Amino acid sequence: MSHPASSMKACIKEYDQQQEYFFAEGCFITELSNSSDDPEVSIARARLEPGKTTRWHHLRGTTERYVVQQGEGSVEVGDLAPRRVVAGDVVIIPAEVRQRISNVGAGDLVFLAICSPRFTTEVYVDLEE
Repeated sequence: MSHPASSMKACIKEYDQQQEYFFAEGCFITELSNSSDDPEVSIARARLEPGKTTRWHHLRGTTERYVVQQGEGSVEVGDLAPRRVVAGDVVIIPAEVRQRISNVGAGDLVFLAICSPRFTTEVYVDLEE
């Protein structure tokens, strides 16, 4: 079986907690994998402090998936009623669909944000401005 030539190279990206930064959306982000070497997908670790809610936003041309790792949240996507989410839950957010998530637990809410194609700041649209 032949595979088409690809510019992608096998690699291991080590987790570096020191790379965490605060994003305008209202949560802390650590980019786990987000580079032009792998344009089809990005993976970020998002951390939302107790009592906080991200801003209403959508992603232009980019589908996002939340994979909840720890904590307890309430997520709002499009016209769906708010839903409680906990570790193991997956939220699928199509491109251009409004979204926000709140931390309703006592500790940090941590989730992976997996975007395709990969996330760039240009696709982020703040709906509260």
